[in-house]
Amino acid sequence: MMLMELEQTRMKEPGHDRRWTRLVNAAEKEVRMVRESLPAPVRIEAEKIPVTFEPAPSRELTDDGYEDDLLGLFVGEAFDEKYRTDSALPAQILLFLENIWDYAGSDPEIYREEIRRTYLHELGHYLGLDENGMIERDLD
Repeated sequence: MMLMELEQTRMKEPGHDRRWTRLVNAAEKEVRMVRESLPAPVRIEAEKIPVTFEPAPSRELTDDGYEDDLLGLFVGEAFDEKYRTDSALPAQILLFLENIWDYAGSDPEIYREEIRRTYLHELGHYLGLDENGMIERDLD
């Protein structure tokens, strides 16, 4: 099934709106709690970056080579690259909530943990960490 068809099918599922609302509410709460737990200098920077919730990567992202089961993505200029690149995208973190829910096996506790890990991973990219830096910090 194509990604677009999958998204349309999910949108037609009974209770989808309620589930989506629950997924977003839980994700917002988890991101807020993570931000509050960060050291002040990091928290200040983290609060500047919007977090966008999507069900799954868009067709444009998958056409660009991203996997359709991607959990999160940082786009835009990293903190250490501000004003040094000509990126047309503002810095933001995308969290793909349906994918995270599926990855968590529909377990609310695992879902919240994966929101936390994915958010911190993408925040790490914003702060300039590469994949090795993520592994060192157990954010892979």
